[in-house]
Amino acid sequence: MASNFVDYVKIFFRSGNGGSGAVSFRREKYIPKGGPDGGDGGRGGHIILKANPQLWTLLHLKYRKHIHASNGQNGMGSLKHGSDGEDIIVEVPLGTVAKDPETGEVLFEITEKDEKRILMRGGRGGLGNDHFKSPTNQTPRFAQPGEEGLEGWIILELKVLADVGLVGFPNAGKSTLLSVVSAAKPEIANYPFTTLTPQLGIVSYRDHRSFVMADIPGIIEGAHTGKGLGLRFLRHIERNSVLLFLIPADAKDLREEYKILCNELEQYNPELMDKPRLLAISKSDMLDDELKEELRKAYPELSFSFFSSQTGEGIQALKDRIWKALNP
Repeated sequence: MASNFVDYVKIFFRSGNGGSGAVSFRREKYIPKGGPDGGDGGRGGHIILKANPQLWTLLHLKYRKHIHASNGQNGMGSLKHGSDGEDIIVEVPLGTVAKDPETGEVLFEITEKDEKRILMRGGRGGLGNDHFKSPTNQTPRFAQPGEEGLEGWIILELKVLADVGLVGFPNAGKSTLLSVVSAAKPEIANYPFTTLTPQLGIVSYRDHRSFVMADIPGIIEGAHTGKGLGLRFLRHIERNSVLLFLIPADAKDLREEYKILCNELEQYNPELMDKPRLLAISKSDMLDDELKEELRKAYPELSFSFFSSQTGEGIQALKDRIWKALNP
């Protein structure tokens, strides 16, 4: 699975050139000196990005380094217009961002089902000499050339679209939770950075309702500067509606871990702190009721719930909290 998740590609795109207008004059048996009848050139093909909700990765574009649209045809005599170049439609997952690699400027984002955006317009076709006749120039011997298309490198990045993003240090129990509450099967092991790619799971809720949860790779202190797996994974958190922070029951200091996690997100993008946040203590089967009460008293300013993916304790209550945050 890890090798199949591609969330970044850099591709050289080129839209089609417009066809040139024609220089032509009517030549019929009894009209030896007919007027101009040069047709217009066709437009060059556009490069278009189209949302495909069935795609979850940019893997299908990984090895396509050059994508070119075709040119428009030249105009012809008898006012025949050249045909337009064929548009190239590139299907991408929801959450795909197109960026200028030189400036980092975001050109646009694809966020809605079947949304289409023109990435590069094809060049306009030139006008034929028919357009340039006038009382003083009955036989114009010139026409417009077609416009050149656009070309350049573009970065396509994927930001995972999910209702809930799991945030926590490596080995906080995020993958295990996702595997318990959904049909997702993330790789799980007892060492940091098991999750090398975001995993999505559909979580069933009461009355046949559901929401999407993303297990985002663990972040470590300094991730916003690119340490560890760094910025590549932080960007996926931007798209989540609610952030669920997980801290394991055996953490040395709940307050300090939560503070570091929040600081990492804030350093990366302060707007992330405006999202609804929930805090849950994972692996709570390690705690008895007395220890849980002591933790509540030790951190009165933190609102958190306990759950155990191993025993199922607190899972439904956690789902209820999430649903309430998603539907205030």
